[in-house]
Amino acid sequence: MTRFPALLLLLALALSNLACSGKPAASDFPKIVEEFTYRSLAFSPVAASAQGLHKYKDQEMDRELDDVSSTAIEAQRKFYSDLQSRLRAFDKSALTAEDQADYEIIDAQVALALFDLDSAQSWKHSPQSYVELLGSAIYNPFILEYAPLPQRFEHIIARIQQIPAFIDATQKQLLDVPPEWAKVAKEENDGNIELIDKTLRAAVPPQQKANYDTAARAALEVLRDFSRFLTTGIGSRTQGKPDWRLGADKYATKFRLTLATDRTPDQVLADAEARLNAVRAQMLQLSLPLHARWFAAHKDHAELQGDARVNAVVKEVLDKIAENHATAATYMDEAKKNLDEARGFAQAKNLLTLPAGENLQVIPTPEFERGIYGVGGFNPAPVLEPKLGAYYWITPIPENWPKERVDSKLREYNFYNLKLLTIHEAMPGHYVQGEFANRVEPQSRRVLRALWGNGPYVEGWAQYITQTMLDEGLLESAPELRLTLLKQELRVDANAILDIRLQTGRMTDAEAMELMEKRTFQEHEEAVAKLQRAKLSSCQLPTYFVGWRDWLRVREAVKQAKGGAFTLHDFHDAALNEGAVPLPSLAKLLTGKGL
Repeated sequence: MTRFPALLLLLALALSNLACSGKPAASDFPKIVEEFTYRSLAFSPVAASAQGLHKYKDQEMDRELDDVSSTAIEAQRKFYSDLQSRLRAFDKSALTAEDQADYEIIDAQVALALFDLDSAQSWKHSPQSYVELLGSAIYNPFILEYAPLPQRFEHIIARIQQIPAFIDATQKQLLDVPPEWAKVAKEENDGNIELIDKTLRAAVPPQQKANYDTAARAALEVLRDFSRFLTTGIGSRTQGKPDWRLGADKYATKFRLTLATDRTPDQVLADAEARLNAVRAQMLQLSLPLHARWFAAHKDHAELQGDARVNAVVKEVLDKIAENHATAATYMDEAKKNLDEARGFAQAKNLLTLPAGENLQVIPTPEFERGIYGVGGFNPAPVLEPKLGAYYWITPIPENWPKERVDSKLREYNFYNLKLLTIHEAMPGHYVQGEFANRVEPQSRRVLRALWGNGPYVEGWAQYITQTMLDEGLLESAPELRLTLLKQELRVDANAILDIRLQTGRMTDAEAMELMEKRTFQEHEEAVAKLQRAKLSSCQLPTYFVGWRDWLRVREAVKQAKGGAFTLHDFHDAALNEGAVPLPSLAKLLTGKGL
């Protein structure tokens, strides 16, 4: 860990010399990878520490919060602008295939960073990004055992002591905040207050309690003031009615950079809407035999036509399937059982080389992350210290929810859908993907592809491998499970439609809810959470659709190239061994040709 400062100083000198000597040689490209990877990571001590970079130059990353001042933002802008110029000086065609894949990642990420700094300006409009950063800063040292607990609490206390200054800088930056974002930020900030006041306070070692209490007292006062500011004071910083939408032009730019695709948003939108209709027709055919068994008195609604018949037949069948679900008390335990079941099946089918799984834990989603992770998620092991463990998050059902909200969520994440969630997030989805990614060499490439990798590769893998598990006969090919997957595919189609239409101003909230509840059979609670997520983020929801389709295209390309020698095991291992490169680059790496 102590070798980074000296290494990066040498790299900075080398890159300075390159700028004076004309077009750089292909052999110099790894230096660009090193500089981008570690300098970008070092801009966020919170992220750096969480990924195992504990020291950088004279910085003790574990003790620091990010600098969110205007000076720091300008330093980032200059770094990314300069790096973009140096990157464009390379002859990309002269690079190796692996370096070309890294070039694609860096080029897109630098452009995205500049887009966010100059166009989207989330540093000015997004209070929830500051709140989530702060939550990560004090939560990660608590759960990641990179040092003895007393030492980690020293780091937590040091960061809590900086909260007043951090919040002061945050409030100076915030301007024209969409009310939807302020609401979520307030809810998540209350989660940070709970984390400091109860969770961490209960765990602090006795000898550090006095120091903790002193730091916490000042921090909690500031955070409670910040919650009040987000509730009633943010309006004084607002001109007009701030919109969470990016708008068509900005969205098209971010879409291209995030998805690493040459397809336009409207092309993906047309594909997703056509796919949604095809999947609905497929669901009707699969539902009819189940409907005849369970609802003989209803016949098959032959008196209805088109969408009306699909809605009637499929919804009745899905509602019946949804009756089989866990309780609020057994929800977490059920996910753990599903994890063991999925591991056993993937192993029996020899789908890929499975990691030992000893560093995976199933835990409740941190409260400060529940605004966007309304159901669950995956937090990978630190790329520089993978032994510290990965986390499959399950968002608990709040105790104060009324019965109808609890029932809605449990119906949505029923016996079958909870299995699919566990496959997607953990086994053999994101967790297995992350374990492969943490073995990529050299280290700079591993960090680059793990932290700035391609979204469609990451989310597409989880969707693709879920389908593959069912194609291989999971749960004895139960039609109820396949129908639930098709319902999930409708949700993936809807994700792309929602994001594109909402962010470009071509869909109202009411139309979004109708799409989710009527056309894609989502429970009300699920639809409400997804609409909120669509307003909090942009260009992330389409990664599932684009990635799923492209993973199938990559597999077909490799199958054609390998012929009779093709096996799922070898394909999956080879694809995951590359880490999260853009999927066209993955096809080129595996076959010598792009998609």
